[in-house]
Amino acid sequence: NEKESFLKRKNVIISFKRYGIDAMGSMALGLFASLLIGTIINTIGQNICPGSFVSEKLLEIGGYATSVTGAAMALAIGYALQAPPLVMYSLCAVGAACNAIGGSGGPLAVFFVAVITCEIGKLVSKETKIDIIVTPAVTVIVGVVLAMLLAPVCKNICNALGAFIGWATDLRPFWMGMIISVVVGIVLTLPISSAALGIILNLSGIAAGAATIGCCAQMIGFATASLRENGIGGLLAQGIGTSMLQVPNIVRKPLIWLPPIITSAILGPISTVVLKMTNNAIGSGMGTAGFVGPMMTYKTMTTGGTSAVTVIVMILVMQIIAPAFLTYFISEAMRRAGLIKDGDMKLDI
Repeated sequence: NEKESFLKRKNVIISFKRYGIDAMGSMALGLFASLLIGTIINTIGQNICPGSFVSEKLLEIGGYATSVTGAAMALAIGYALQAPPLVMYSLCAVGAACNAIGGSGGPLAVFFVAVITCEIGKLVSKETKIDIIVTPAVTVIVGVVLAMLLAPVCKNICNALGAFIGWATDLRPFWMGMIISVVVGIVLTLPISSAALGIILNLSGIAAGAATIGCCAQMIGFATASLRENGIGGLLAQGIGTSMLQVPNIVRKPLIWLPPIITSAILGPISTVVLKMTNNAIGSGMGTAGFVGPMMTYKTMTTGGTSAVTVIVMILVMQIIAPAFLTYFISEAMRRAGLIKDGDMKLDI
């Protein structure tokens, strides 16, 4: 019919794959190219020759990268949805608004708002003789209004999650370690900023340590569990990049998420009850991304009086070796049981 013909002409394809897989996967790359890489550069600047000229410049560079987080994610979504140039570029303002209003829920807001706005922008693109004015105007106005309406909701969702984590810290260390490790690890893989969440909640002490373990379980876990599909490139992209790359695959096959989740549930309590590992707010939600989590763990624990050698051993075992072996063992068992099949964790990188 006429409506379907119009949507097809405008390249508006309403499908789960287009939005849940293509757009979300692309957004993960936008997040890494801005917030995560900026935080990594900032961490290096803060810890390598602090106060020096090089350190100051690294912090300046990192600041510029993190400042465009919302715009980068929205632009990535526009690219995935094959938006016309004027629509794609206008999404930068929309993403910036979502991230500014949404706080810890900024990335979640960017996803929903950018997808809706992009499709609306595509509908009006090149439909008038003054397209250079109409298309960006409609895209920016519609997108920012949606940001004003939806970003606070996303923020409340993430704040509620933060309250849940706060409640978990009041429980016994065993359950606190398990709950925080699992929840923050899941948040790290979802299109929600676990790094921002950790900073906003000001996680510290053993709660931050458990959060770091959960993030490492997701990143190192997926990296090793999917090694046969993605090779060394995939290992590095997920292990020191982001496990969010697996979100499209998780949407297709949720069972692949079980191995890293089970791993975080096992290692979290060991961290809080046995080893009492700690971290700070910056490192709590970063995991092994750019080795920020391990670096912040080292800084926090050595400052607290633990010997450097002991801390290094704990980091190697709990944040790298144990997540790698546990998740690999669990995923291989699930493969043998036919629950996970070759190709389920394949990445397009």
